[in-house]
Amino acid sequence: MLVLLPPSETKRSGGDNSPLDLDALAFPSLFAQRAAVTDALVALSAEPDAAARVLKLSDRQRGEIADNAALRSSPTMPAIDRYTGVLFDAVDAATLTSAGRRWLGAHVMIHSAPFGPVGALDRLPTYRLAAGASLPGVAPLRRVWADAVSSALAHAAPPFVIDLRSEAYVALGPVPAGVPSVYVRVVTEEEGAAVRALNHFNKHAKGAFVRALAEGRPTVHTAAGLCRWAQARGWMLRGGRPGELDLVV
Repeated sequence: MLVLLPPSETKRSGGDNSPLDLDALAFPSLFAQRAAVTDALVALSAEPDAAARVLKLSDRQRGEIADNAALRSSPTMPAIDRYTGVLFDAVDAATLTSAGRRWLGAHVMIHSAPFGPVGALDRLPTYRLAAGASLPGVAPLRRVWADAVSSALAHAAPPFVIDLRSEAYVALGPVPAGVPSVYVRVVTEEEGAAVRALNHFNKHAKGAFVRALAEGRPTVHTAAGLCRWAQARGWMLRGGRPGELDLVV
């Protein structure tokens, strides 16, 4: 199976002295798009006022422009460790066993705005770029990524995709119709009806579910199989809209 996660705006600083290597990232067919967006982000950083406006940065966040300027030379760390925030804190990858981390590396991808989907153990620098940003010199990110990412997924032909991305990142690379997949929506019960869970609970549930997958390392190839596995481990996962499952919290 392949699990797709959204990224986080917040990131852990530091890393080791291995710089960004676009050739080493998962889905090598995305190299041209990655290089174009990286170059545009570095170029934008040469004009701090313009960068702050394009990236919608507050005065307190302007230091992140320097991160973008050093994108090709700054330290890197595995993507699953780079991202912080509610979802990634719930995964808590640093405390997984070696087998759990290997499972993440083999089965989890995080869909970043500058690099597209990357493997959980692919090495990334820190950066600032959201899915909705429009960088000078390149097409809107949806046009940069959508067809290329969908083609990469089709070529990889995973047996089953669990899509936990936010809708903004789904737009940057829809799972093609020929790839078996399910979109997981986190919901809560209110007066007998399911409604979308608030942002914090949404992210925490996704992260905790991915941790459970990494710990259990199941082999599932269908939505029904995923539901059976989840139910046996105390998760309420059930059919939702067509092509979706509801994770009830």
